[in-house]
Amino acid sequence: MKMNRFVVLGIGVILMAVMLACGFSASTANIKDATIAREVNGSAEATTSFAPDEIFYCLVNVANAPEDTVTKAAWYAVDVPGVDPNFLIDETEIAGGGDITFDLSNDQYWPDGIYKVEIYLDGELDRTLEFSVSSSF
Repeated sequence: MKMNRFVVLGIGVILMAVMLACGFSASTANIKDATIAREVNGSAEATTSFAPDEIFYCLVNVANAPEDTVTKAAWYAVDVPGVDPNFLIDETEIAGGGDITFDLSNDQYWPDGIYKVEIYLDGELDRTLEFSVSSSF
């Protein structure tokens, strides 16, 4: 019986050492909401369709986030004529929590097609938001 206690205690010590060595984190940070939007008269308007001359906005609410929480937006051209499928356009990281705004602009018109933004929380993909650009908008 004593031997079983030592085995259980030894396994517990080993597990704690492994968690500490791997930098275990028990953050409660989470993405409460994420929306694609455009600017209309100085305010954000949720949308999934853009005109070629617009700026893309992604509004993210990160709840329960310590200061070292990192939220990343990675913007892709998914299905755009003349562009490789799932071409990474740009990515941005912001530390902290609360309301975060990511944006993506272009010096030229955006080509018609399907785009997406992937939202990562501390390096883990949380969600993907798809949207389109149409010159007939």
